[in-house]
Amino acid sequence: MSLKTIEKKVLSNKRLTPDDALSLFQSDDLFTIGRLANHAAHRKNSSNAYFIKNHHINPTNICVNRCKFCAFSRSKGEKGAYEMSIAKIVNKLKKAGGQRGKGIEAQRISLPFSEVHIVGGLHPEWSLQHYIEMLGSIKKNFPDLHIKAFTAVEIDYLAKLSGLSLKGTLLALKMAGLDTMPGGGAEIFSPQVRKKICPEKITGHRWLQVMQAAHETGIRTNATMLYGHLEKDVHRVDHLLKLRDLQDKTGGFQAFIPLAFHPKNTSIEGAAYTSGIDDIKTIAISRLFLDNFDHIKAYWIMLGKKIAQLALTFGADDLDGTIIEEKITQSAGALSGMAMTQTELVNMIEKAGKVAVERDSFYKPIKIRKPLPVALK
Repeated sequence: MSLKTIEKKVLSNKRLTPDDALSLFQSDDLFTIGRLANHAAHRKNSSNAYFIKNHHINPTNICVNRCKFCAFSRSKGEKGAYEMSIAKIVNKLKKAGGQRGKGIEAQRISLPFSEVHIVGGLHPEWSLQHYIEMLGSIKKNFPDLHIKAFTAVEIDYLAKLSGLSLKGTLLALKMAGLDTMPGGGAEIFSPQVRKKICPEKITGHRWLQVMQAAHETGIRTNATMLYGHLEKDVHRVDHLLKLRDLQDKTGGFQAFIPLAFHPKNTSIEGAAYTSGIDDIKTIAISRLFLDNFDHIKAYWIMLGKKIAQLALTFGADDLDGTIIEEKITQSAGALSGMAMTQTELVNMIEKAGKVAVERDSFYKPIKIRKPLPVALK
């Protein structure tokens, strides 16, 4: 498929085919791909680029799975293994808000972030009830805090432990305080590749089933794709197609996040860091192909700050947020830091020529920063 033909489709707002997407991955015309993706992003969100004030908590790295690409997980008793009590999680959030008191019953406080993002290992001793109590304690102390938590892999694991159906598990967590879910655990859907990088993990088909169940339960989610390890372009396109098909069916995905593979401390032989060119091309093609996704996220903690900023001109419209204390990517050799301030995020966005919009967890604007006049920049 020629790039000119694809360009005509994009400009006339026609859906791209998998062959179109494959042609884009195989094209060297990065600037045309970026220009078209920027056009598609502007059609969706004007010049807005979003961020959120959020805080990450990874309650444990103890996991019954030991995926080859994961540098975060540990077995119980292994050096570096940890687990956080519910009280410690709540107190960590209070400390982040400036609370000096002790104990989970301390006075409620106003937090400098609106969302907490919780994902971790599949702990062999933590039951569904433990997670229900975790959510309940967080909501009791911070009733206005949005909880985005648990990958599809974690949900599947909790369903098996509890004996409940997927929907039963999700409803129990939702009643306890779960608001939305992240998109982790998707990795790459190809069974052949998945068997090589994470044979212990649920299948791509099962991941899609969990997400469909979440959407049907009224829980909105994100979606991800881990790229840059052993997969080929055709596997990426297949992954994107399956996401697009499910979004056509449920409309429950909020954002798509391409996750650049980080090789440090992993067991993927011959794998290396992705290139900046591959990163921005993958962002751009995702924007062009996933026409039913409102948002494409440039996850700065994986891309690095400068590539994430560049991605805002190649189809991305969201940088995620302040993040604070993310541990999973750091374990695999993240080249970025662990947090950014609101000022830094706004500066990144504005220097990319976009309008910085602080958002809530459903992409409703909290504050839109008016761009400075050109003469004052």
